[in-house]
Amino acid sequence: MDSFTPTEFISVVNQTLEYAYSPVVVTGEVASFKVNQGKWVFFDLKDEESSVSCFMTLWSLRQPLEDGMKVMVRAVPKLTKWGKFSLTVSAVQPVGEGSLKKAYELLKKKLTAEGLFDPAKKRLLPEDLTRIGVISSIQAAGYADFIKIINARWGGMKVQVAHTQVQGLDAPDQIIRALKYFNERAEVQAIAILRGGGSADDLSCFNDEQLVREIASSRIPVITGIGHEVDESLCDLAADVRASTPSNAAEILTRDKMEELSKVSRLMNRATQVIFQQFEQAKHSNLEKMQKVSRGLMVKYIEPNLVTNRTKMTQMLQKLQGELANMSQNVDNRLKLLEALNPEKVLAQGYAILSGKISPGNVVKITTFSKLVEAEIKKVKERK
Repeated sequence: MDSFTPTEFISVVNQTLEYAYSPVVVTGEVASFKVNQGKWVFFDLKDEESSVSCFMTLWSLRQPLEDGMKVMVRAVPKLTKWGKFSLTVSAVQPVGEGSLKKAYELLKKKLTAEGLFDPAKKRLLPEDLTRIGVISSIQAAGYADFIKIINARWGGMKVQVAHTQVQGLDAPDQIIRALKYFNERAEVQAIAILRGGGSADDLSCFNDEQLVREIASSRIPVITGIGHEVDESLCDLAADVRASTPSNAAEILTRDKMEELSKVSRLMNRATQVIFQQFEQAKHSNLEKMQKVSRGLMVKYIEPNLVTNRTKMTQMLQKLQGELANMSQNVDNRLKLLEALNPEKVLAQGYAILSGKISPGNVVKITTFSKLVEAEIKKVKERK
């Protein structure tokens, strides 16, 4: 029989636990919550029959906790050097409507007091957007709705997508990394964080303190389209613009091409009216002056000038109408070109988009008009 020192025994036990159970997810009620030295967090996780001690760093605590809250933790089981069994927690998330609401209110109060949600800090989105960064799950229906509306309203928008989880314990860190990526590269004019509807538990990752702070500190304006209109997250409060849904975010970020055409038409009609009004005013002004002079002077000097002025004004009007017609034609041509370049139109013709590293054994993504397919590369040959 092997003999161990206490230190050796604890080391062997921890190796066994790490191999068999690392990491584990445990759900229970918080009890005996406390923070020591402003660095370490201790609490018990219990149910009706049992209790297990938990330990974590204060930095890892990203949503407020109180005794009585129900939470889900991701942790590694360990035996401490004092021989006490505990869970070393790496992530914690409240679950259940009551606990989620309590954590939300506590963190909202804290961040509001810091001025993180101050409306004066909000920035306007650029007027002529051509490059948008999107953070979302590309399998989500909300993302598909967003892309569909973007293309339908204007088209030609360059969209860079960072595929992330949008629920669960890993979602906040993935979204934070995507935000840092877009800010470091500075290739987009606005960042959209999208997630369709879901339960309070599904949307709770958008109340993560570090994620909320990352949104508030983004150098690039951020718009959120999270959940439904009635849902409100702390990420919504930190963003520069809050959309009610992913579809509404697409509407805010793009112009409606039919509305733009109507605007051009109204401007053309208005310009024509102004020109005619100015023409009539000039004509009446000249007539009033002609009444104050003799008929002989009017015939000799004014009438030839009036005819000349009328001719010039008519020519100017015709020229302006021609230019306005050309502008309208140019808009139509550009819209047709944008529609021809629409990737969805190419997919509708039976083509597909393949993305990923093309080499044997790798999994690539194939996008068709109606499906997203994952396939493994079996063989690659050079074309001759």
